[in-house]
Amino acid sequence: MGNSESKSFGDAKGQGPAVEVKAALQGFLTEFSGFQTELKSKLKEQENRLNMLDRKSIASARPALSVAADLDMPHKKAFSAYLRSGDDDALRGLSMEEKALSTTVSADGGYLVDPQTADTITSVLRGASSIRSIANVVQVEATAFDVLVDHSDIGAGWADETTTSSETGTPQIDRISIPLHELSALPKASQRLLDDSAFDVEGWLAARIADKFSRAESLSFISGDGIDKPTGFLTYTAVDNNAWTWGDLGYVATGAAGDFNGIDPADAIVDLVYALGARYRANAAFVMNSKTAGAVRKMKDADGRFLWSDGLAAGEPARLMGYPVLIAEDMPDIAADATAIAFGDFGAGYTVAERPDLRILRDPFSAKPHVLFYATKRIGGDVSDFAAIKLLKFAVS
Repeated sequence: MGNSESKSFGDAKGQGPAVEVKAALQGFLTEFSGFQTELKSKLKEQENRLNMLDRKSIASARPALSVAADLDMPHKKAFSAYLRSGDDDALRGLSMEEKALSTTVSADGGYLVDPQTADTITSVLRGASSIRSIANVVQVEATAFDVLVDHSDIGAGWADETTTSSETGTPQIDRISIPLHELSALPKASQRLLDDSAFDVEGWLAARIADKFSRAESLSFISGDGIDKPTGFLTYTAVDNNAWTWGDLGYVATGAAGDFNGIDPADAIVDLVYALGARYRANAAFVMNSKTAGAVRKMKDADGRFLWSDGLAAGEPARLMGYPVLIAEDMPDIAADATAIAFGDFGAGYTVAERPDLRILRDPFSAKPHVLFYATKRIGGDVSDFAAIKLLKFAVS
C-alpha cells in the first residue's frame, strides 16, 4: 500500500516538470518567432534608409557642370515666368538673395536679361557684318567714354656741345568723348504662344532683339549723325589725303566720276592702301558693300592676277591685296563723289562704347492680345583716330 502510493506520487511529480518545460519552450518559440519578425522588419527599414542615403550621395557627387547648371535653373525659370506671365515674384526674390547683376531690378522698371540670353545676343552682334566686328569695343558703366589721343608730335633738334638748345614743340592731347545712346527694340508675341511651355521664349527674344540691334548698329556706325545715335565715320568731312588734317578723313580719288579709272582701275586700290600709314596697315581691313565687292573682285594686276582672293577656310573673310574685306551693306554704292570703300585699322580708328546690361520690360496692355517686350541697351560710337581710316572717292579728284 505504501509502495503504490509512493509510486503514484512520483509519477505525478515527474509529469509536472515536463509539462512546465514544454509550456515554457512553446512560449519561448513563440516569442522568438515574434522577435525574428520584428528583426526582419527593422533590417528592412535600415536597408531602405541606406538606399536613400546612397541616392543622395550619388546626387551630391555629380560633375561640377551639372551642379552649375542646376544652380542656374532658378533664375532661368524665374525669368521665363516673367516673360510668359509677368510674374516677377521669383525674380525679386532672387535679386534680394543673390544680389547678382543678372537679377537686379532696374530702377526705371524692367529686368536685366539673364546671362545666357545676353551671351546669345552678343555673339550674334559680333558675328554680324558690322563695323563692331573690327572696331575697338569697350564696356563702360558711365554715360560716356572718353578717349585721350596724342596726335601731334614732340619737337626735336640737333645740338652741339656749345650751342644753346632752343625750345621745341610740345605734344597736344585731344579728348574725344563718346556719349552712350539708348538703342531699343519692341518685339511682340501672342499670350497664347507664350503660354505654350514648348516654346523657347528666351531664344526667340534673343533672336529678335539681336536682329534689330545689329541692323540699327551697323547703319549708325557708318552713317549715324550723332543725334541720339552713334556718330558714323562717313559723316565726317572727307578731304584730299594730301591736304588731310586731324578731324577729317583723307580720301584717294579713283580718277573717274562714279567709276574706277578705265585704263588702270586697280591703281586706285593700291593708292588707297599706301595712303594709310605703315603702323596702321598691319591691322587694316577694307569695308564695302556687296555691289562694290562685285566690281572690285574682277580687277587684275599688270600680270593678270586677281587682286581679290576668297578665304581659304570656312568663316575666313575674303582678301583684297592681302587685307581682309568686311562686307557691310550699309556702305554707299559706287556713284559720283561717293566714298564707297573704306580702308583702315578700325581697331584704332573707331571705338564702340556700350553698357554691358540689356533691360527687358514686359508690356501686356498696349497691344492686346499680344505682349510687347521693350528691350533697351546703351551704346555709342565715334571715330577715335582720324589718321587710321582712309576712303576711296569715286571722283576725278
